Amino acid sequence: MKTQITFIGAGNMARSLIAGLVEDNAAVEVTVSDPTEDQLDMIRGKWPACHTTTDNLNAISNAQVIILAVKPQVMQAVCESLAETVQKKKPLIISIAAGVSESSLSRWLGGLLPVVRCMPNTPALVQSGMTGLYANANVSDEQRSLAESIMRAVGMTLWFDDEEKLHAVTAISGSGPAYFFLVMEAMQASAERFGLTKEESRLLVVQTAFGAAKLALESPDDAGELRVKVTSKGGTTEAAIAQLQGAGLEDIFDKALQAAALRSVALSGSKTAIEKS
Repeated sequence: MKTQITFIGAGNMARSLIAGLVEDNAAVEVTVSDPTEDQLDMIRGKWPACHTTTDNLNAISNAQVIILAVKPQVMQAVCESLAETVQKKKPLIISIAAGVSESSLSRWLGGLLPVVRCMPNTPALVQSGMTGLYANANVSDEQRSLAESIMRAVGMTLWFDDEEKLHAVTAISGSGPAYFFLVMEAMQASAERFGLTKEESRLLVVQTAFGAAKLALESPDDAGELRVKVTSKGGTTEAAIAQLQGAGLEDIFDKALQAAALRSVALSGSKTAIEKS
């Protein structure tokens, strides 16, 4: 039996999840609802086996899993329009919208539903994402496993028992790719000032970033130990690291992540303070 999954919204993240599920040959039947025909045309063009519609209620009529992939500012209206139908069927609800709390989702949907909140990031678009998940008390072990398998189609997953920790997840992995892109951008600009071409600079920086991340994933050593291992006394790397640390790089990153987490709290309407451990 195939699991009936409906996506409400057909944007980039929804398409990345669909691609991951299809490429994994998952035992699922996918329906996608979106008000924009251009978005649905993209779905039909890439995955003709998917069912598409502009009618949300029609889309969820047989759904065992509903993935809410709409913008946070329209989430309330979308949920309230689905409430009567989902209260009859009690499907698993998965939200990938940043800053929308489980309590808000549950309230808008009528309450007493299994809801999983996810915080994915943009590398999910190339099946290399990192997703933090939180499940409410109505989610069964089987549904928890199902939610994890869906999100693992686009990368790695990590569960949290405290929903408030998703603010930290947002700051670290949700927004994190942009921090690395900024570092890469700065390194490429410096490389070009050495006289390297744009193409040469990009390849050197991008492959170095990829290699460092792969090494960190596959090594038993933590990032600090890896840094020490490639920093020879009196060498070129030591000279560069001394400049970065002298400029307060660690403090800059700490303040940046705190700012991102606090902004996540503000957007969610939560009154929980973000405190460093």
